[in-house]
Amino acid sequence: MRVSITSLRARFLLSILLWVALGIGAIWYSSVRLFTTHVEDQYHEELEVHVRELGGLTELDARGSPQLTRPLSDPRYAESLSGFYWQITRPGFGELKSPSMTQGELDYDIAHSPKILHRVENGPTGATIVYGFLRDAPGGAPVHFVIATDERHLQRIISAFTRELTVWLALLALALLASGVAIITFGFRPFNRLTAAIDALRKGDERRIAGRYPDEIQAIVTDLNAYVDRNAEIVERGRVEASSLAHSLRTPLAVVTDEAELLLEAGQGDAARVFLDQSSRMQRQIDYHLARVRSGGSKAGVAPRARLDDVVPPLLDAMRRCHPGKTFSAHYPAGLSMPMDADDLSETLSNLLDNAGKWARSHVSIEAREAGGAHCIEVHDDGPGIAPDQRQTVFEIGHSNDSAHTGSGLGLSISRAIARDYGGELTLADAAQGGLRAVISLP
Repeated sequence: MRVSITSLRARFLLSILLWVALGIGAIWYSSVRLFTTHVEDQYHEELEVHVRELGGLTELDARGSPQLTRPLSDPRYAESLSGFYWQITRPGFGELKSPSMTQGELDYDIAHSPKILHRVENGPTGATIVYGFLRDAPGGAPVHFVIATDERHLQRIISAFTRELTVWLALLALALLASGVAIITFGFRPFNRLTAAIDALRKGDERRIAGRYPDEIQAIVTDLNAYVDRNAEIVERGRVEASSLAHSLRTPLAVVTDEAELLLEAGQGDAARVFLDQSSRMQRQIDYHLARVRSGGSKAGVAPRARLDDVVPPLLDAMRRCHPGKTFSAHYPAGLSMPMDADDLSETLSNLLDNAGKWARSHVSIEAREAGGAHCIEVHDDGPGIAPDQRQTVFEIGHSNDSAHTGSGLGLSISRAIARDYGGELTLADAAQGGLRAVISLP
């Protein structure tokens, strides 16, 4: 699925990505924070219970030294360096340590008040959460009760929960994104069909947009088809009316020409030559505009394609018969097509080949190529060529470069007009073999 930053697909995908990221991120943050708070509260509550239990199990012997009546109920305080420790200290009378604290000691200064206090301190195996309180004793120093748990136990539980939560939320995010992509792909499928149908219409493969579309798109398709049909009808009617007008002018023009010839025979040469000259100009204008009307460059606003393999060979055969003694050749990739109506391409190349055949000494060739989406057709001849300052003049309607060669002087004018109908251009340049090179450039 091709996605451009300016496309609707990209906008929907970015929106889905944004909301999934915000939603999953919010769930992850709130869940981790809630679980962390719950675990911390549970640990703190447990330590507070254990330090109270430690105080309740402690008695002073006859010398005033602290003693436990029985071990704490949690067996983890009996495992060596388990991360769970307790300590009872009575300055001057000795201290007791949990069996788990085989190294180091706890700072009993935390227990400096009858109220249970806590803080994080360095313990025997790392940072610990320490709880403690102080109890007065008769005959001397108070008793300090301290209990601690390694902070790593708390962090390990939180980290395990966070990892598992991250994995599952990441899978959920991927599933949501995949669902979004699937929905967008399915939802935009009618637009893909519409794009293909419009492309076929533009290329001339179809005359209308075929198929049934969702209700939201069908109204546009119906309007487009109506527009295409109406446009084609207007263009066709215009072509018919223009042809009818041109043909209706031919009869009176022929009468005027006949009358001018009669005047010439009657000795009224000046008037006759004026009539004949104007009649000839009118005839050229009619022929030119009829050729323009026949051009398919604006038919329904579409751009059909013509294969050179279908158009060029018949033209070369015809040119060989019209210009015997001269060779005609073509060089282009097999299957190459041009964005023109086949009749328009044939009309354009026929004019250029015929013009080249008249002036060539021995050889005329066609070369065509496509590069970067642009198309180029060149017609080369080995004739005398045309001076650069005269190359624009030959495109004028009715202009003939030499009276020795017969012709109406419309070929180049018509060919350039057709090329421009398709958004292209026809230019003249020097050929490599010294003659003229006619170049048709099409977008």
